[in-house]
Amino acid sequence: MSRLSQKHLLGIKDLTEKDIELIFETADTFKDVLNRPIKKVPSLRDVTIANIFFENSTRTRLSFELAEKRLSADVVNFSTSTSSVKKGETLLDTVNNILAMKVDMVVMRHASPGAPHFLARHINANIINAGDGTHEHPTQALLDTYSIRETLGTVTGKRVAIIGDILHSRVALSNIFALQKLGAKVLVCGPPTLLPKFIKNLGVQVELDINKALEWCDVANVLRIQLERQQLKYFSSLREYALYYGITKARLDSLKKPIIIMHPGPINRGIELSSDAADSAHSIILDQVENGVAIRMAVLYLLAGVTA
Repeated sequence: MSRLSQKHLLGIKDLTEKDIELIFETADTFKDVLNRPIKKVPSLRDVTIANIFFENSTRTRLSFELAEKRLSADVVNFSTSTSSVKKGETLLDTVNNILAMKVDMVVMRHASPGAPHFLARHINANIINAGDGTHEHPTQALLDTYSIRETLGTVTGKRVAIIGDILHSRVALSNIFALQKLGAKVLVCGPPTLLPKFIKNLGVQVELDINKALEWCDVANVLRIQLERQQLKYFSSLREYALYYGITKARLDSLKKPIIIMHPGPINRGIELSSDAADSAHSIILDQVENGVAIRMAVLYLLAGVTA
């Protein structure tokens, strides 16, 4: 079996282009499995995986759980709301207690950037980062770039605009790393208050005008306004944001060329994306959801073969 160069999936920055291509090729195989009448394979029959989510999640947690079950793994779901974390137990103690139950892999989401990296230095199990604060969300970037490849045939040379709340988005950073590794051109667009000061250092273009960004790109990856992470007021009102940066069907129809619309979800309908745009022929949002299971199956399968 071909193997990844890493024991863990902590971030896109750690992966090589060859790693990403191997994940995509493996996902192609698993996507065929998902379209069969019997959608299960015994690949991880002897592997136990713990899903540990210290932040709320619906789509990512369910996608990982479905991927694990499709691979016939034994699955343990850990909820911090009903755990000893509420009593003051540390992250390392929590995970060590789970590993004492002979868990082989840990899928973790945590509010603190670097939490999966901390775990990887202290425990032997394979760690998959399902989102660490505003840092990275590697499997989301993998399924996003995989969806672009599937729709357009290649990622190389494509123009991708990442639009919205770049400042608070772990999806944005992982996508920038993945797209650049695969040869895409990347532009970020949003209000100046929602663009990090360091963003130009990542080698991306910056555009404040949404209409210019949409005219430039082949793909628009629209991000959610993360109000739960915003301690300050970054724009006057949601209505104003929707007026200046919201993508509507009318705005898409006015372009000189067709473009693809993506969104990592959940969508704030009527704010960053109108319903008629999200549900239009431009959108591949539901394809992203389907591809998320195949990509996560591929990552789990490949990491299970990396033990050293």
